[in-house]
Amino acid sequence: MSSSSPASAVNDNLIQEAGADRLHRAIERARVALLAQQHADGHWCFELESDCTITAEYILMMHYMDEIDRVLQEKMARYLRAIQATGTHGGWSQYHGGAIDLSCTVKAYYALKAAGDDPAMEHMRRARDAVLAHGGAAKCNVFTRILLAQFEQVPWRAVPYVPVEIMLLPRWAPFHIEKISYWARTTLVPLTILCSLKAKANNPNQVDIRELFVTPPEQERHYFIRGGVLNRGFLVLDKVGRALDRWIPRRLRKHAIHKAEAWFLSRMNGEDGIGAIFPPMINCYEAMALLGYPKDHPARQTCLRSIQKLIVHRTDGSAYCQPCVSPVWDTGWCALALMHSNEDASTQAAIARACDWLTAKQILEHKGDWVARAPDVAPGGWAFQYANPAYPDIDDTALIAALLHVQDRRRAESGRHRVNTDRAADWMLALQSKNGGFAAFDADNTHDYLNAIPFADHGALLDPPTEDVSGRVIACLGVLAREQDRGSILHCINYLRASQQDDGAWWGRWGSNYIYGTWSVLTGLALAGEDPQQPYIRKAIDWLRARQHADGGWGETNDSYIDPALRGTNQNVSTPHSTAWAMLAQLALGEVRSDSVQRGLAFLLASQQANGVWSHPSHNAPGFPRVYYLRYHGYATYFPLLALTCYWRQLRRVNS
Repeated sequence: MSSSSPASAVNDNLIQEAGADRLHRAIERARVALLAQQHADGHWCFELESDCTITAEYILMMHYMDEIDRVLQEKMARYLRAIQATGTHGGWSQYHGGAIDLSCTVKAYYALKAAGDDPAMEHMRRARDAVLAHGGAAKCNVFTRILLAQFEQVPWRAVPYVPVEIMLLPRWAPFHIEKISYWARTTLVPLTILCSLKAKANNPNQVDIRELFVTPPEQERHYFIRGGVLNRGFLVLDKVGRALDRWIPRRLRKHAIHKAEAWFLSRMNGEDGIGAIFPPMINCYEAMALLGYPKDHPARQTCLRSIQKLIVHRTDGSAYCQPCVSPVWDTGWCALALMHSNEDASTQAAIARACDWLTAKQILEHKGDWVARAPDVAPGGWAFQYANPAYPDIDDTALIAALLHVQDRRRAESGRHRVNTDRAADWMLALQSKNGGFAAFDADNTHDYLNAIPFADHGALLDPPTEDVSGRVIACLGVLAREQDRGSILHCINYLRASQQDDGAWWGRWGSNYIYGTWSVLTGLALAGEDPQQPYIRKAIDWLRARQHADGGWGETNDSYIDPALRGTNQNVSTPHSTAWAMLAQLALGEVRSDSVQRGLAFLLASQQANGVWSHPSHNAPGFPRVYYLRYHGYATYFPLLALTCYWRQLRRVNS
């Protein structure tokens, strides 16, 4: 152990609550555990688990294509059975411990029945009763009904009219694919082919789920929820378009199909897949089959491999499919967490390898879809996944650019990554929205009326600026300290001040939820040089402290996305990641001596497992708030370690 380790550098009197030795041991165990999970080339990649739907869709894809891997199917069926809420509502939830979700339950039930589970089995009966008690399968969301239409379980009138001719609309039209988010865009384009040609699943065993409908699906007349005036207007247009569909010239439809096909083929992204996310991959795979691509066609084979690479095989004999992978995000946070854990050669070499791996992943040549908003800026971002050059994201870019700058400063190699960080900062700033905030992938993706179209019942068609990403960007820009960025930073700070909740919190789009958002913003404000004594910042700190539990930890339910009154609460259940975020928010503002931080530290020390990591089964981030959630398995490992090392580093500073 080097002479600058926590045990030798921290004054015991300043950390009487935990004890210097105990803090040192906790950091050391976590450091060793994290290093053990690093890949040989320098990166980390933890499991990224969602709800049951992706795995259920994988099983149903095999039946759609009549390409059934029965060994894999049974492994996935075992996973679906294991996560069913048999002890409560009997169905499947969007996140651990959540209420029943009808669409999740219908997809899981259908997948299990396709896999061979007898509907008379107890777990199937429980799920069926739960679906019927909630109105039946006709009440599922749009994406589920599209899948059911392909399997001939509902008529095509049960799904929105999604003509492939939208590919021919000009940019100035009320709807254009560049006006929706990247995830919606990549999913929708191949889906327009499937819907326009009314794709039909092979379904070799002719498995049906008519027992899940209260009213026979062909007789059901209430598939669409009628909302406000705008939604009702779009429903009228939907009916008109459906009625006129038969009159669309064949040549026009063929031209639109070719344009959609060319669009997704140009973005296939090798074995990392189009958009590097599951939904567009599976849509492209099925669309290629529908368009006549033979099974051995290279593009179709590559697409299948991109989907297969998302599968996680577990030691208990089960398997599930991830929605995507998170290596760049995981690697950035792991390197930061380790940076001040120990100055020994092996740790610092691991960080250096991580930075080298990340540097090689920067997108410096390819101009992706973002070019529609920033045509004159050079590429410079990082993607979330191993490869996704068409869709770098601002959140990852801010994290990695700041990491590289800090690493250069620590190693007295100022300027080593200057070209990388300047390219990253210039690219991010070119995508700053008019209101001063930053979104994940685009600028000013704020055509709110589009969320009222029948296809968008999930309410996640857009990528508007968010508080958490904006906080991360000004944190990066504050670290880089480029004089030319001051105006953009101030513009973003004004956006953040305007978006603060009345009680002092900030909403979190990409992590659960207000605790995550508040941490992201406060860290950004601190690194951007905002005075921590300003009333609006103190209000945020007071909000965090008021949500601390008796055990010293914090936690937040995903229900807070549905009911804001629940923000910062979790029925008094603390989680390691929420506790780390709340501590990091306060530490960013120099609150190391506060009782709140001390109590948070005590919780993390007490909840660390013998193997050096922390764990909690909760889903800790939304894919899409209110409809789809994720569990980053790495969050309970690297965020607590980062909180401990930041705590130790600040104590060393005040003691020097």
